[in-house]
Amino acid sequence: MHTNRLSREKSPYLLQHAHNPVDWYPWGEEAFEKARAEDKPIFLSIGYSTCHWCHVMERESFENERIAALLNQHFVPVKVDREERPDVDRIYMLFVQATTGSGGWPMSVWLTPDLKPFFGGTYFPPEDRYGRPGFAAVLQGIAEVWQRDRQRVLSAGDSVLEEIRRQVDRAMQPGAVDDGVLERGFFYFRRTYDPQHGGFGGAPKFPRPCVFTFLLREYARTGNREALEMTLHTLRAMAQGGIHDRLGGGFHRYSVDEEWRVPHYEKMLYDQAQLAVAYLEAYQITGEPDLAAVARGILDYVLRDMTSPEGGFYSAEDADSAVDPDHPEIKEEGAFYLWPEGVLEKALADPAEKERLLAERAKRPRPERDDKILTAWNGLMISAFALGAQVLGDARYEQAARRAADFILSRLYDPRQRILLRRFCNGDAAIEAFLEDYAFLAQGLLDLYETCFEPGDLENAIELTARMRELFEDREQGGFFAAPSARNGLVLQLKDADDGAEPSGNSIAAMNLLRLAQFTGQDELRQCAARLFECFAATLNNAPGALPAMLAAIGFHRAKVRQIVIAGPADAANTRALLAVVRRRFLPYKIVLLADRNATRERLSRLHPAIAGMTPLEGTAAAYVCEDYACRLPVTTPEELERMLG
Repeated sequence: MHTNRLSREKSPYLLQHAHNPVDWYPWGEEAFEKARAEDKPIFLSIGYSTCHWCHVMERESFENERIAALLNQHFVPVKVDREERPDVDRIYMLFVQATTGSGGWPMSVWLTPDLKPFFGGTYFPPEDRYGRPGFAAVLQGIAEVWQRDRQRVLSAGDSVLEEIRRQVDRAMQPGAVDDGVLERGFFYFRRTYDPQHGGFGGAPKFPRPCVFTFLLREYARTGNREALEMTLHTLRAMAQGGIHDRLGGGFHRYSVDEEWRVPHYEKMLYDQAQLAVAYLEAYQITGEPDLAAVARGILDYVLRDMTSPEGGFYSAEDADSAVDPDHPEIKEEGAFYLWPEGVLEKALADPAEKERLLAERAKRPRPERDDKILTAWNGLMISAFALGAQVLGDARYEQAARRAADFILSRLYDPRQRILLRRFCNGDAAIEAFLEDYAFLAQGLLDLYETCFEPGDLENAIELTARMRELFEDREQGGFFAAPSARNGLVLQLKDADDGAEPSGNSIAAMNLLRLAQFTGQDELRQCAARLFECFAATLNNAPGALPAMLAAIGFHRAKVRQIVIAGPADAANTRALLAVVRRRFLPYKIVLLADRNATRERLSRLHPAIAGMTPLEGTAAAYVCEDYACRLPVTTPEELERMLG
């Protein structure tokens, strides 16, 4: 059996390739030095563990002795898990998209020894097929051109890279964000909305929860019923479709067709987190039990199947699984989830039959699970469990959020050196964190504070945001770089500028800054968010559909945000009743604090002095509703608070 350097890695994706005959290197100086010393180009292959076509290319090409010999002879082969190194992935994806007109995974890019790309693509079949050139022929052709006409190759690569750099610089020129940007964002999604099946655009259909985040806030801001109905129609259609695992809970990655019926069966943690929030917010607005049930199903699935013994959340489950327990090596996409016609419908109509079917499924070979724990995705999931605890009143969800936060802060964060790490796997914490790790974790801690009201969560969110600014902020032009500039000699320094399957680090950073400005009264945080919006003005003004989560942050920036302070013992019935009034309503333009003890009030008043005077009244809890800490008279009953909130 072959064994290469990937056998020393922790990433499940890299370990999948540890016994290929390809002489793989992980991304790092050892590979770069070999390329320089031997004057060979680097073949960079980027993918992730639950990527179906990544598995196909491995079976067809990377396990092929003849193709492996070509790779080993003419190139330095390097494997990257895009979930571990999103910075590497983004840079070379830009190149592939610029040179081929499309992108995806597996991504295949050829680099000079100084890491400049000169040729790229995605999946290559081993021989000419599907209108694609065969991988073996591509390797031979590139090797010959590298030897025969290298200067032309290098010049062409430099030209493309320089054009990408110019486009990035142009897109990041600061400017003013138009007053009508939120309305234009709504009309963009209205134009792309599918009124028959729900969703936006045609097949394949991806959920893209950031769109729901924006549209629900547009409804709250303007009363626009279309924004609400587009969201509700899509959420209901998805819940009834094959993209939703109605038996075991959770959602698959996307639907191959426009009707949400035929899923691509992988399950990603970031989808579960964001969709749980979307269904919970929709439930707050409508009170529909079915929406709450879908959210519960997502959260229970993550608790059951995606939570480590220490409390962190795993990354993903594969699409491919074995058809027959006796032959686990024979895998098929979706085999774990498929049933004869009518069986699933019958089970969903009968709780006892559903339990029987769940037990039967448990006997099947499960899809492979990517058990690495990513800080960013855990931050998103902490937010989901925190909101689930608030809206559904389930203590299990609060406990799950707390355990995950404690795990990340104890195993992946060093408060003395102020270093956050991105990935934990098999006992190993590694890879200095990126912008999205800081931003998503800080968001999760803010949401957890508004659930548990532990001042330490708020203080940690403040500290992580301060550290994020030190490491990533562009003090001259605004916004945040995705990674520190010195990280492994990367050829471009980028700012996240797209709210895709996950929100961009910049969008979540902006919302965190604005929320923290409300918590602390520090106007400089609000100004930092305003500079960020100016940095992305060109994209916001010309293509608002690219940044729905940032549009949501702009809505928060322009809204009259209310500070709601509940003063009273956390476990008192009156305190809980006042909190329940706030939690059952969709109030996106607010923050909530709890001053439950004198010591807590003193601790919070160090963040904002106005909190010191907010105390219980006549021995009972009181609610203070303020705008810019100009407060209305406190109230003590749920009915009074209902009227005050409108």
